[in-house]
Amino acid sequence: MIKAVLFDMDDTLLRLNLTAFVARYVAGASSLLAQAARTTPLSIGGAYVRGFLAIDAQDREDSLTNEQLFNQTFLAETGVPLDDPVIADLMSYYERTIVPGYGCGIVAARPVEGAREAIEAVHDADLICALATNPTFSLDCDRARMGWAGVSEDDFSLVSTISNSTRSKPSARYYQEFANTLGVRLEECLMVGNDSSRDFARPECGLRTAYVGHAHPKKAVWHGPMERLSRELPELLARLNEESA
Repeated sequence: MIKAVLFDMDDTLLRLNLTAFVARYVAGASSLLAQAARTTPLSIGGAYVRGFLAIDAQDREDSLTNEQLFNQTFLAETGVPLDDPVIADLMSYYERTIVPGYGCGIVAARPVEGAREAIEAVHDADLICALATNPTFSLDCDRARMGWAGVSEDDFSLVSTISNSTRSKPSARYYQEFANTLGVRLEECLMVGNDSSRDFARPECGLRTAYVGHAHPKKAVWHGPMERLSRELPELLARLNEESA
């Protein structure tokens, strides 16, 4: 029986130019950190890229959180300790006060049609609703993007972040840890996402995915636009529960 519905964020609940957002985020952070560390923004930007690649690697064998590995990689590249309280406060200020203004212009952030209604349908069904966004950013950064999507932290029982995850999508370990924190089994979860690669766990582990992207992956239990999913979610849940029984 389905007990939890897990939503992806980018291009699932939130429509945006993700590449432009990441570029703007890294450029702003690099400028601030370069001043603090008395180095060049270019070197800081390169360290960001290598940090993201490190936490995204699917062959990782470490037991670090994504944040710990990112900070470790960043320190080795730049000598800048992101976990230093002064620097951590600087980055928190940046993400709380500056990043929320990055949604306009080329980033073009706006809610996906039907996303709000889909979340409300999950709550109406008295199911756990959680935000399983790829955990490469902090909660403050996730909050900024949630705001652009017209949702909030209060809509979700759990939000995956760089600090509470040890792997990234599509690793089955990421999904398993997320489900464990929610107190449910993966077989009791429905993932909703737009990425035909990242929103399907690898290796397969019992998680079922409703696909709201432009492809037609055979492994999806449902596919179509979010607006239609918001209407058909009760029927989909009933079908999945019947199949499980």
